[in-house]
Amino acid sequence: MSRTFDAVVVGAGPYGLAVSAELRRAGADVHVFGDAMSFWMRHMPKGMCLRSSWSASHIGDPRSPLSIDAFEHERASSIRRPIPIADFVEYGHWFQARALPDLDPRAVTRIEAGDGTLRVTLADGEPIEVRRVVVAAGIAPFAATPAVFDGLSPDLASHSVDHADLARFAGRHVAVIGGGQSAIETAVLLEENGADVEVIMRARSLRWVGRAPRDGIVGPLLFDRTDVGPALISHLVAHPMVVRMLPRLLQRDVTRRALAPGASLWLGPRSGGVVMSAARHVVDAARRDGRVSLRLDDGSSRSVDHVLLATGYRVDIRRYPFLAPELVTGVRCVDGHPVLDEGFESSVPGLHFVGAPAMYSFGPLLRFVSGTAFAAQMVTRRATGARTLPSAAEHAVELQRAAH
Repeated sequence: MSRTFDAVVVGAGPYGLAVSAELRRAGADVHVFGDAMSFWMRHMPKGMCLRSSWSASHIGDPRSPLSIDAFEHERASSIRRPIPIADFVEYGHWFQARALPDLDPRAVTRIEAGDGTLRVTLADGEPIEVRRVVVAAGIAPFAATPAVFDGLSPDLASHSVDHADLARFAGRHVAVIGGGQSAIETAVLLEENGADVEVIMRARSLRWVGRAPRDGIVGPLLFDRTDVGPALISHLVAHPMVVRMLPRLLQRDVTRRALAPGASLWLGPRSGGVVMSAARHVVDAARRDGRVSLRLDDGSSRSVDHVLLATGYRVDIRRYPFLAPELVTGVRCVDGHPVLDEGFESSVPGLHFVGAPAMYSFGPLLRFVSGTAFAAQMVTRRATGARTLPSAAEHAVELQRAAH
């Protein structure tokens, strides 16, 4: 490209969309690469719903004309609660069409350091020199799989990230490993698609999330609108700059409590057909006669057609395939997470990370959609040097002008 940009954003999920829209709102010339909402379309099972509440599901500023409230109003039909993934994807595309109509779908294949710049190479070989790159590439590369399953082929054991349609497991016996939202909702969807399902979890019992009220007078006293973490802790998590200043041990405890595995209470009525084996874990997994033989820590065994690993994600930016190894070497990291300043900028000048990689620096809010507003605001302040940004009302006027 002969043009130069103030910034390039890699990724067009909720974080990439929110950051890009806010940068443009502040007058920055930003170019965005990626397929809008691709992770949500390709790596989330059909029929799944968001665990997050309505108030925590806005992309960017909830007061903006691109809120999920505005989307529902314009759509002229109500969206079910909890929000179906399909409707959230539609919301993301609606957001992109209004804020980033020139989204470039080409993939970024490499980012490396240049002479005082960052060099971005696209899938078609085109290079771009830019001073600022925001990595908003999501969590798909971070899928975590227990070592005990390493010897099994993908046709016998796979991570939940690999499946957008669970209908292929109809009539098969599937063991789901894990005890969080992904594991339980995946198990329920498998059972509803005709599979015979057993959940194997380390926890002594299944933790149900959502018993405490979020509405009325009491709800807002217990939970922030971002709705990340248990009662009261939610209000702390909602302020990443406060979390950032806490002693590291306290930060870790807050993150552990906010991300504790659990399943939404609304899944309860649908989970009756799923076998739950608590306080158990797999110590050996092997292929036998075309199936998977599992041995558990209590000495019992299982023979299943497939093992589905809903075992979460472990951030390690080295697993982003487009980051040149030499570039990653220059990024100060702790446990795979880049150490970021207040503008989400890493130790490599001009290289920013948003979303889950930012959790070490800002806490668990950055693992959820409700963290998009904060990330977008802070990156934009750094990129533009602005202390204040245009108001939501001013943004609405700008969007109306652009539409005409």
